[in-house]
Amino acid sequence: SITDVDDCNIDRANAVAAELVEDDSPYPEVRSAVANTDNPNIPASTLRVWVLGLAFTILLSGLNQFFSFRYPSVTVSGFVAVLISLPMGRAWAAIVPNWRIFGVSLNPGPFNIKEHVLMTIMSTVSAGSAFITDIIAVQRVFYNQTYNFSYQWMLVMSTQMLGFSLGGILRRFLVQPPSMIWPASLVTCALFNTLHSKSYVGMGNRGGISRERFFLYACAASMCWYFVPGYLFQALSYFSWVCWIAPDNIVVNQLFGYVSGLGMSSITFDWAQIAFLGTPLATPWWAEANIAAGFVFVVWFLTPILYYTNTWYSQYLPMWSRTSYDNTGNEYNVSRIINADKSLNLTAYEEYSPLFLSTTFAMSYGLSFASITATLIHSFLYFRKQIWAQRRRSMREQLDIHARLMSKYEQVPEWWYAIIFVSTFVFGIIVIEVWHTEFPVWAFCLSFAIAFFYAIPIGMIQAITNQQIDLVMVTQLIGGYALPGRPIAVMLFQGWGYITLTHALTFASDFKLGHYMKISPRPMFWAQVVATVAAGTVQLGVQAWMFTNIPDLCSPTQKDGFICPYTEAAGTGSIVWGVIGPMRMFSPGQLYSALTCWFFIGAAFPVIAYVIHLRWPNSFIRYVNFPIIFNAPSAMFFASGLNYVPWVIVGFVFQYHIRRRHFSWWIKYNYVLSAALDAGLACAVILIFFILQYPKNGTIGLTTVQRWWGNTVFMDTADGKSLPYKPLPASGMFG
Repeated sequence: SITDVDDCNIDRANAVAAELVEDDSPYPEVRSAVANTDNPNIPASTLRVWVLGLAFTILLSGLNQFFSFRYPSVTVSGFVAVLISLPMGRAWAAIVPNWRIFGVSLNPGPFNIKEHVLMTIMSTVSAGSAFITDIIAVQRVFYNQTYNFSYQWMLVMSTQMLGFSLGGILRRFLVQPPSMIWPASLVTCALFNTLHSKSYVGMGNRGGISRERFFLYACAASMCWYFVPGYLFQALSYFSWVCWIAPDNIVVNQLFGYVSGLGMSSITFDWAQIAFLGTPLATPWWAEANIAAGFVFVVWFLTPILYYTNTWYSQYLPMWSRTSYDNTGNEYNVSRIINADKSLNLTAYEEYSPLFLSTTFAMSYGLSFASITATLIHSFLYFRKQIWAQRRRSMREQLDIHARLMSKYEQVPEWWYAIIFVSTFVFGIIVIEVWHTEFPVWAFCLSFAIAFFYAIPIGMIQAITNQQIDLVMVTQLIGGYALPGRPIAVMLFQGWGYITLTHALTFASDFKLGHYMKISPRPMFWAQVVATVAAGTVQLGVQAWMFTNIPDLCSPTQKDGFICPYTEAAGTGSIVWGVIGPMRMFSPGQLYSALTCWFFIGAAFPVIAYVIHLRWPNSFIRYVNFPIIFNAPSAMFFASGLNYVPWVIVGFVFQYHIRRRHFSWWIKYNYVLSAALDAGLACAVILIFFILQYPKNGTIGLTTVQRWWGNTVFMDTADGKSLPYKPLPASGMFG
């Protein structure tokens, strides 16, 4: 029985009733968002799906690639594709005649929910700008390497499709088991069921307005409200009210600030900030509590101790920053330590400065190291039996109504994924052998081995907790040690290690969405393959056109704002990790060598928790998840206290209080509300960008709305100015 699985998400009190009486999922989250019935006769792979799906794929991938080179930028999210594709699909059903051409129906009838799901998966499977295109841009801008389209295409396809094949091969472990609920996919399921007015047992029988009307009201309110914190009154987004009271008190600003402080002000009125780490209305409360515990201990307790004791000379730097610094407290100028060929000038490096990190930035590395070892140990201790049981279990044998319904469809053979894997693996070898990359085949195999090795443990944790363990820093560390002095090779190592794994988990999430919505696996396979190839090709074409037709592209003074912020960050990172190298940061005797102890801390704590769990299996310790505790604060690299604290507060309100006290409301509206808030935000971001920011290069309201107190007060503080605790010594440098 599924109740035998040691799973923190399972509702044991009602699991048996759900399985035997209702023949439904034992997880209330799944019951509320996913129908426990299916009509196999509803068509999914129709002509209009392929035409509209490919059109959206080309449009979204091209637009997002184009604007990724600009600052400020905008991203057309998947929620926009969901909302726009619905009226277009229905317009096709209403206008196009019901003719058949070569046996294919132009209009098979009303636009249905399965068509909508498959079309959206095609649109979003590779809609975002591929990281690997940043590597191609870095080669061109930083290293003067402009290789032909064959190199670029095979490089993109190798990372994208290796991830796809890996996700497909591992779907037995990450998709088919009912315990792999993938909470983020439940929000999307609820959105589709709401838009198509689908009723089912799991949504409950609570009265009140319908889900459809609730979604409409909440989405409209979210879209209209975002104009306030997102443009008109941005202080409501960075609501560091304590800092406004004492704007020049550095300690107060470092503790309560949102820009460079620890975020103890605890409030924001901006859903974009609250949901920056993912929607708190989908992540289970026990996982959010783990994140809160990790954040409070590391950020609010350990970080101030390290900072105010001047560990790593931290008092001369901002407490919270993503920037690397030199020994004068200025941003590290990598151009001073490299030769014309971008190799390290060791003499210039020794004359200039070591590389210094803010306390939170340094801690994010240590915690990332801990989360990597904790993930392996935790997965072995808690998941080994389930992984062993799943290795030979067929779809029909799964302890889940949704798997049994999906078993009626013809499955995708493993050898289909194997062919794609072998083909794109060969693409990767051709790329690194034919063109000058300084990336050996053994390193290519090692990078993919890391992705493959971590795919199941990281995928299982993400499917259960809605939190993805980040491998980016570890791949940078390993690549920097393995390939010293080879910046492009280090970027490629990260691409085939971290990015391949990320794509694998993205595809696994899409597989689960198709699983929940009962999309036939074979049409799903071909839709993802074709959309991925189309999106990658379009992104490369758009990038090539931009370099040919936009003057001064990637120049800091580019007149239209196409300064390539992601390319700049990737290029600087390639120099830090590939030229300076981790051996000058983390090796014994170096400034940050103590951070490597976190590898051992991460390995030890899950063992301690497991031993306690064996002794007291029903205690709170069963909910303690050290990979999540260590991983959550490691996101300090790109998030801040502004994103953590309100996220936990909102999660507590909805995932604990309302779920316990008002369960009927929660089961009917919770996921619909999450989808509505995200969809409204996505629409508002696009409207603000194209109406108020993109025209006239952002000068609209430059001397009026952009300069009033409500849009400047949070920056006119010690927090906004990122002031350090101590001024520089009399010598003008530290360290």
